[in-house]
Amino acid sequence: MKPTLFNAAISLVPGTQVSYNGTTLIWHEYKEPPVTETELSAELQRLITEYEAKEYQRLRAPEYPPITEYIDGVVKGDQAQIDKYIADCLAVKAKYPKVSELN
Repeated sequence: MKPTLFNAAISLVPGTQVSYNGTTLIWHEYKEPPVTETELSAELQRLITEYEAKEYQRLRAPEYPPITEYIDGVVKGDQAQIDKYIADCLAVKAKYPKVSELN
């Protein structure tokens, strides 16, 4: 799920009691917010950039074959099954490559 101001607040002030109603942060332990709007915006942008850089991971995950196929091949000593599992994983990696400048 794409990061929100709530995630930025928790990232900047870990363990704080904060609520987010979709537009406003409510700091339960503070009379004044412990961070500035500028700090929150910068942290939110950092989190969003990090989230977007890992899109390939989210796209790959549902397409990978079940790990049980690999384990079954190992247990049975079936090298063809193991090789197929590896080839299927490599095909998914090729379909959704990492963005090289964000590695």
